[in-house]
Amino acid sequence: MKLASLNQGRDGVLVVVSRDLSRAVTVPSIASTLQAALDDWAYCRPQLEAVYHRLNDNLETAAFAFDQSACHSPLPRAYHWADGSAYVNHVELVRKARGAEMPESFWHDPLMYQGGADAFVPPRSPIRLADEDWGIDLEAELAVITDDVPMGATPAEAAGHIQLILLVNDVSLRNLIPGELAKGFGFYQSKPSSSFSPVAVTPDELGTAWKDGKVHRPLVSHINGELFGQPDAGADMTFNFPTLVAHAAKTRPLGSGTIIGSGTVSNYDRSAGSSCLAEKRMLEIVEHGAAQTPFLKFGDRVRIEMFDAAGQSIFGAIEQMVEKHEH
Repeated sequence: MKLASLNQGRDGVLVVVSRDLSRAVTVPSIASTLQAALDDWAYCRPQLEAVYHRLNDNLETAAFAFDQSACHSPLPRAYHWADGSAYVNHVELVRKARGAEMPESFWHDPLMYQGGADAFVPPRSPIRLADEDWGIDLEAELAVITDDVPMGATPAEAAGHIQLILLVNDVSLRNLIPGELAKGFGFYQSKPSSSFSPVAVTPDELGTAWKDGKVHRPLVSHINGELFGQPDAGADMTFNFPTLVAHAAKTRPLGSGTIIGSGTVSNYDRSAGSSCLAEKRMLEIVEHGAAQTPFLKFGDRVRIEMFDAAGQSIFGAIEQMVEKHEH
């Protein structure tokens, strides 16, 4: 099943989207918003799935053409958004470039931070920031949305609470990060609003690509129309999504609509490119002694997308231009 939120009202309008992303239908008699559906998921899911099947069979007479540019992020705002760093080879590279050893604990205890969830950016809206010198970077990732997860859930239990999967552009301001981390209290200003793919999908929609709590498909990023990277999201994911969800729930319950991100998708095999500029710059530092690739500038355009084995877009595309924010 594929779901999206039209960019109408503060929490969007829930629509069921056809498998080929060509058509959609509103479902006010089931749930007006995605959050409302997640709050009563056991009741709403089978009804939404029935609509989805009718939509794919061209039996929904109220269906209309689906326009990705009319969408907000599937959850325009969320009660909880936390991002992990599941690709430890990426963390290892970043630390190596600055001559720092990586603690052994990073291989069995996930890194995670809690981000701002009150104002996500629509997937086709600009990334507006005040200063290029902040070091604007994309981070192409995947994320899952859960229903209610009890505190202390094991990874096996957490797997049953993963209800939807989507893509993320977790924008980072690289030149603000060192100063914030030096304070010893984590990210804040260096992590502006994130964006999510137009469509969120249930795990079964991925078929065999959803395996062992990971998505085994390339995550494709373009910058200004040129391919930047297409690393496989499943190949080198040290911590799978059930492990990340369980980590987040160790000391607190997670409410329905919680979003847990994977962190920047990265492969040991660098031939597929990267999912963020910081990684490419770190590779240049390791090889050449200095970074050569600049961070994003105003006017640059980013596109993030994932395709199935037949070449069909699964989640739709995050496509955004970087623009100057005028206060």
